[in-house]
Amino acid sequence: MTDPLRAAGAVIWRGEQSRPEVAVIHRPAYDDWTLPKGKLKAGEHEIAAALREVHEETGLTVLLGRALPPVHYMSMGRLKRVDYWVAQAVADAGFSPGEEVDELRWLPVEEARRLLTYEWDAGLLHALRAAPLVTVPLILVRHGTAGSRSEWQDDDAVRPLDAAGFSQATTLATALPAYRPETLLSSPSLRCVQTLQPYANAIEAPLTTDPLLSEENQDPQATPALVGSLAGPAAVCSHGKVLPALIETLTSTEVHLRKGAFAVLHRAAGQIVSVERYET
Repeated sequence: MTDPLRAAGAVIWRGEQSRPEVAVIHRPAYDDWTLPKGKLKAGEHEIAAALREVHEETGLTVLLGRALPPVHYMSMGRLKRVDYWVAQAVADAGFSPGEEVDELRWLPVEEARRLLTYEWDAGLLHALRAAPLVTVPLILVRHGTAGSRSEWQDDDAVRPLDAAGFSQATTLATALPAYRPETLLSSPSLRCVQTLQPYANAIEAPLTTDPLLSEENQDPQATPALVGSLAGPAAVCSHGKVLPALIETLTSTEVHLRKGAFAVLHRAAGQIVSVERYET
């Protein structure tokens, strides 16, 4: 079966949470009103694609919130999947009309729903209000691939990422700006530190380690307490033997991550309102 075409976009809002305005765009080639979105480039992470497409079409820089239901439809005889997120506008470089998008309007949700051309876009506006618009992200990352444990002759704590693992770390660094985590915490193991390092370098932020995130020193009470105490946007990197129990304790949800994958826990008013999983 042919893989679907992939695209990514966002429902962008501004103003008060109780009365938000959302951004809708007009595309002259189709003479339609829709939400900002576009195709993924080769090798591009869907989250990075959403940030890029939003900025290219609207001039806006956004923070992503929780994921919205993906939209599927046929395009030129092939199934297309578009992933969407709630997105808060945080900076505006100015909208520039062009061949692809010639108009942008900020409208109250009900007015936007009436203007939108496609039913699936209108459906996303229903999902927009299903949970809080503003959430605080906690990103839990499993370190990238690091070769074979059995073939490594040195202390396992200094086993580094392999080439594929470094590629995963690079991809992760393109996705994390969507959430802007400023607190970066890792297991002391080198492969965990290296997984977060490209993002830490990009934002020039300190990357700290804690033994409670290691395989040897994890604790069923102290480790979740440590991670749960992180109040602001944060990214935490640990191991496959640590993260499932940690996530289940924090969310009451079973989430298993492959190497290099990450979970985004969206928090609001002290509660977890959404749990998402992504590959790199």
